[in-house]
Amino acid sequence: MKQVSLGHDGFSVSRLGFGGWALGGQWGMQDDSKSLAALKQAIEHGITFIDTAPGYGDGRSEQVIGEFLKTLPTSLRERIHVATKTPPSEGPWPPSPYCQWKDRYGAAYIRANVEERLKNLGVECLDLLQLHSWTAAWNDDPQPLLVLQKLRQEGKINRIGLCTPEQDQNCVIQLMRDGLVDVVQVVFNIFEQEPAAQLFPVAEETGTGVIVRVSLDEGSLTGKYAADHEFPEEDFRSGFFAGDRMERTAHRVSAIQDELKEFGLEEHYSLAATAIQFAMSPTAVDTVIVGMRNPQQVDLNVATEALPPLPAEFLQRLQLHQWRRGVWYAGK
Repeated sequence: MKQVSLGHDGFSVSRLGFGGWALGGQWGMQDDSKSLAALKQAIEHGITFIDTAPGYGDGRSEQVIGEFLKTLPTSLRERIHVATKTPPSEGPWPPSPYCQWKDRYGAAYIRANVEERLKNLGVECLDLLQLHSWTAAWNDDPQPLLVLQKLRQEGKINRIGLCTPEQDQNCVIQLMRDGLVDVVQVVFNIFEQEPAAQLFPVAEETGTGVIVRVSLDEGSLTGKYAADHEFPEEDFRSGFFAGDRMERTAHRVSAIQDELKEFGLEEHYSLAATAIQFAMSPTAVDTVIVGMRNPQQVDLNVATEALPPLPAEFLQRLQLHQWRRGVWYAGK
């Protein structure tokens, strides 16, 4: 699997990254033995980047990954890089324009949270610590990021990152230009293409690493779900696709499938493969993390990464599927 630098001077990562959200059990019931098997399969296929967070099962995802890392020989372990996150303390998600950074990302809170991340993963230094959300209200006084810089000086963190809030992904642009983040993690997929407008060009200009998440639009771009599909209550997508959202999404997914046939690509590119290849296509993107919860999913995703790039003409057609659907979390 192809390896690239995460940013101009970052560590090496595989173009396809392992997304660890499902390992926490919020995408339905998950057995830890299957999680460990998926991780083993991913590493054997050359995946060297794993993304997790404390919110993925109240630390369960981190702990499973930490357990897995202990089983690797030193020579292999040194090539594997794990990213985790520190969420804002209790309050609105994402932080509102009226939140004060000292109430959500105070220095004492960040330090205590980082120690917990180190313990869960069983490491002395975090490869990449990302603040899990942000608000532009803090851009002119980004003290939480300065705390992370101090922690890096103390040897607790290697790289500093920030996950964009879905509602205002461009809020990180000022931080990138100010040199306050090494890496940004963004939502980019066939429906959500806003980062291509300014965020990606600024990332290339500043040498900022780019991680793409939600390339499959929480699973809708796999084409597996019909318009009337309902997710189990314990699956977070039961809320994400509430009301008529699944119906509207399935209609648009069907249109993409029709265009795959029109271009004669459906024999070689599944819908999921198309979505992942689209997410990888911008030159600013270093790695695309995809959720994997069993070895079978790992095999499918790895095969996708090995496919030739999508034809330029078809990529241009996919650009027309940008969908400004608003903030679903806030209501219908």
